[in-house]
Amino acid sequence: MAARIKKGDQVLVITGSSRGTRGEVVTVLPAAEKAIVRGVAVAKRHTRPSRMGEQGGIIEKEMPVHLSNLKLIDPKSGDPTRVGYRILENGRKVRVAKATGEVIEG
Repeated sequence: MAARIKKGDQVLVITGSSRGTRGEVVTVLPAAEKAIVRGVAVAKRHTRPSRMGEQGGIIEKEMPVHLSNLKLIDPKSGDPTRVGYRILENGRKVRVAKATGEVIEG
């Protein structure tokens, strides 16, 4: 399945413990159908000090969220929307916001 969400997109979490939270997509993992969103699904991880001089302790790490739990924020209206595709006259395939019909750059 094609990931309709890309790195740098603003998304809304629609279900789960972080429901209602907006954030920016940091990484998309297409094989796992998941994405890492800044400030969403933060877990605490206990780490050991490494030989490279990194300090050990408890760090907060953003965990992946399934793509089905995310909705893209329409850049024009600021509301969550579904994503469709359209082929322009020059043959380029672009993402389109279903709510407003506007082309989503990126």
